[in-house]
Amino acid sequence: MNNTNSGNSISSSSKKRNYGLPLILITSLFFFWGFIHNLDPILIKHLRSAFQLNHFQASLVDSAVFAAYFLLAIPAGMIIQKYGYKTGILVGLFFFAAGCFLFVPAANTVSYPFFLGALFVLSCGLAILETAANPYITVLGPPEKATQRLNFAQSFNGLAASIAPIVGGIFILSEEPKSQEELATLSQAAKLAYIQAETSLVKGPYIILGLILLLVMFLFLFIKLPDVTESDEKSTKNYFQVLGVKNVGWGVLAQFFYIGAQIYIFSFLLVFAEDAIDMKGQEAKYYAGVAGFLFMVGRFAGTFLMKYISPQKLLRVYSMISIALTVWVIFGSGVSTLYALVGLTFFMSIMFPTIFALGIEGAGLDTKPASSLLIMSIVGGAIIPPIASKITDISGNIHFSYAVPLLCFVIVLLFSLRFRNKKSSI
Repeated sequence: MNNTNSGNSISSSSKKRNYGLPLILITSLFFFWGFIHNLDPILIKHLRSAFQLNHFQASLVDSAVFAAYFLLAIPAGMIIQKYGYKTGILVGLFFFAAGCFLFVPAANTVSYPFFLGALFVLSCGLAILETAANPYITVLGPPEKATQRLNFAQSFNGLAASIAPIVGGIFILSEEPKSQEELATLSQAAKLAYIQAETSLVKGPYIILGLILLLVMFLFLFIKLPDVTESDEKSTKNYFQVLGVKNVGWGVLAQFFYIGAQIYIFSFLLVFAEDAIDMKGQEAKYYAGVAGFLFMVGRFAGTFLMKYISPQKLLRVYSMISIALTVWVIFGSGVSTLYALVGLTFFMSIMFPTIFALGIEGAGLDTKPASSLLIMSIVGGAIIPPIASKITDISGNIHFSYAVPLLCFVIVLLFSLRFRNKKSSI
């Protein structure tokens, strides 16, 4: 096949030698969005204390983050379909950096809604980046290795997950916040000064990250990336019709519930440690770091195991184990429930990339709109955590709230069973 697209497409004979640098650059993006997402548990713990929020109010951090995925995924898909992956990546990096810098006025105005707005802008960038990067990884190489490539790239997301809680804990949770009783003894002026000091702690990490992202954007601007196109033809279906393509509809459903479970488990891990076993944030941050580390190890281990076990079978086994661990979190007691919660992260690790790859498998010309729908389904992270948090507020027992993630893992299991008698090409 001749290159007839002014250097934007790749001939089949040159694909292999051209994939190295694009894979490295795109994989770096997985680290950055993994890092920012895994600052959220620290941010939730910090803002909950600073603004004296209940569980539901604190969960609005997740809602602000993941509502952006729902609103931006289709526009992001349109941008990528019209202008290519590189343009999508540049636009995503711009909004990502802009959202980081908005943390400065949010802290200066001591406004929780402003923080939510900054998170929304930042997440608009993440939605565009993920809409571009996830399918780009799956087509940069042999189709039968697509799930392995995506799991490998997502492993760097896991690496960031193990680092971010420790870094965030050092710079944002530098001191244990005052309790409601302690705040009640302060004058209004002293209380405002305390909240101002607490919110200002978040500025440094986000400014540094914003500057790094600008440098990365500059790098992408001047490095030539191949825009992989399997055909000059484009999908003629609308997004509702694409839901009916092969595995797309089920993939969207499974991804919605899985992401909701993942976000609640990670975001409220520090809150669970405090509420369930009275563990302080300075100690709990290390458990969050271990959770991120296990998530990373799980991704690398999953990539290796997929050489010998089909992705759908591994997804089925991991979802069963996740169900068992979640049952213990609900009905168990003491520190063992925290161990179960942390252990869950290993078995969740392969779920997003595997559901994504299985969801777009065989979509053909509909791959890009299907990818947008699967990224849209990340809105589960905006809806599931508030529902689970409301259960905590109503019942007064955070253990009961994990009945919601339990339901989510059951749905992931049902999705994996869909492929029980089928041979996947990925």
